[in-house]
Amino acid sequence: QVQLAESGGGLVQPGGSLRLSCAASGFTFSRYDMSWYRQASGKERELVAVITSAGMTNYADSVKGRFTISRDNAKNTVYLQMNSLKSEDTAVYYCYAAGWSLGYPYKYWGQGTQVTVSS
Repeated sequence: QVQLAESGGGLVQPGGSLRLSCAASGFTFSRYDMSWYRQASGKERELVAVITSAGMTNYADSVKGRFTISRDNAKNTVYLQMNSLKSEDTAVYYCYAAGWSLGYPYKYWGQGTQVTVSS
């Protein structure tokens, strides 16, 4: 059974840092591109960062220079290090996996973890 379990969210002051983790199971993690999305209240879900199976990364302009995505294939885990947090980073953050198996595409979502940036 596929599972993506996010953790590490919480309340942090502006300028602070948080590290999100997403532990994956039930699929061949190393072969999947992994992403973090976020959805603020009343807004659409947006892509924050992606790391491919080859380790290439890309970021939304709004987080470039502040957030870092990484993965540990030995632990089946993807991370999002968030620094210099701003109030506009407040959202539910979701882990997302996309890949192929036997010629078919597969996509999985985690349940999300709340990040609140407030003084």
